Amino acid sequence: MRVKMILPALTEATSPLFRPIKYALFPPLGLATLAGYLDPDDEVTIVDEHVQKIDTSDEPDLVVIQVYITSARRAYELADLYRARGAHVCLGGLHVTSLPQEAARHADTIFCGPGEDTWPRFLADLRAGRPARRYDSTERTLAGLPPVRRDLIDRSRYLVPNSIVVSRGCPHVCDFCYKEAFFAGGKSFYTQAVDAALAEIDRLPGRHLYFLDDHLFGNARFATALFEGMRGMGRLWQAAGTVQAVLRPGLLEKAVEAGLRSLFVGFETVNAANLAEQRKWQNIDRDYGAAIRRLHEHGVMVNGSFVFGMDHDDASVFDRTVEWAIGQGIETATFHILTPYPGTRLYERMAKAGRLLHSDWDLYDTRHVVFEPSRMTARQLEDGYWRAYRDFYRWGSILRGAATKPTVAGRLRHAAYAAGWKKFEPLWDLVIRAKQVGRALPFLETVLAGGLPSRPGGGNRSGDGRGVTPSLSGSRL
Repeated sequence: MRVKMILPALTEATSPLFRPIKYALFPPLGLATLAGYLDPDDEVTIVDEHVQKIDTSDEPDLVVIQVYITSARRAYELADLYRARGAHVCLGGLHVTSLPQEAARHADTIFCGPGEDTWPRFLADLRAGRPARRYDSTERTLAGLPPVRRDLIDRSRYLVPNSIVVSRGCPHVCDFCYKEAFFAGGKSFYTQAVDAALAEIDRLPGRHLYFLDDHLFGNARFATALFEGMRGMGRLWQAAGTVQAVLRPGLLEKAVEAGLRSLFVGFETVNAANLAEQRKWQNIDRDYGAAIRRLHEHGVMVNGSFVFGMDHDDASVFDRTVEWAIGQGIETATFHILTPYPGTRLYERMAKAGRLLHSDWDLYDTRHVVFEPSRMTARQLEDGYWRAYRDFYRWGSILRGAATKPTVAGRLRHAAYAAGWKKFEPLWDLVIRAKQVGRALPFLETVLAGGLPSRPGGGNRSGDGRGVTPSLSGSRL
């Protein structure tokens, strides 16, 4: 069977001016995981439109497309094209789970929720000649996953080819998050066995890792065992966690000993009233400043996430947030406009109040206003969002943030990381188009290490540098 797996480009990743580096960071692990279930004699290819053009002149038997909200238009276009040629087209992902009836018009089969239990059932049904129109995930486990087909991924196209996922979902229930809709009907947070996760890490080449888990620290017992098992591997890694997890005694220390050097933290807002409104309970009454100081004291850089446009935000929120972030010495910041995704409690609340402006999914990208704000105009919200990015990443702001570090090495590290992320986007575009983005990985490793030299050999505890054998992380088809 000829199988083609496609990750269509997000709308915001197709700028005619340059290709932002963040869309060439990680390979499509979800599709590579599903490929692991195929038979050895199946001919399978994975195409990531963020880093390569899609050749639509072929005639596969089975086409699998992963759909996010701002790639939906492109995904449906490709699905319709291949269906017209007689291919069996499957659609899955966050957007499909949120709006299954919409997706079903463009597919022979749709998948709702995670694919670890539904995808094998579909393949058995397909080979028996009776594939269903829809599969809904109900069993949630990461036990017994086949190896991820990393051999189908061109590592040279990605800055972070060693991305990895060792859990699914998140234990929290924020109103604006897609997660609750995606995991409806079963457990919304579960992990791999620690030994399976360590085996996956042990096999990956090089030194750097990026955990793509929504909340790597979400199960403290699992995280503790994972970090203890990673100690001595010589890895440098990045991940996402919460303020609550950072402040938990002992857990951060174990992560740092295992190689943590940069953490994505969802601060979301500097207004406590917003946290209660969005049910961001894990941040309420937490000392953001203490969490940042704790990370910096342990040599961990901070990527702070902030959302603008919650109902207690007025037009002053942008300057206040940026000034606070710079003053705290946060190395990088990711800003978003509040976006009510279909299937979330926020969407239901906005729809009931008649505050949604339209359903043009291309604009549900956290960069455009798609609802009526409460305490400012839509124009003020959108303009303030762009101003926040400009102001935070000005050279003067980067140097001010760097000046909060107590050592010269710390200041240089801050400046290099922040500037490398945002100040050289046209240069990143040239590197991406030249298919040389992987060559920048040693620079990233050097910055993460704080200038310390890399250890010789691969990441294995045995130090022999073996292997690019597949991982055990799962998917979100």
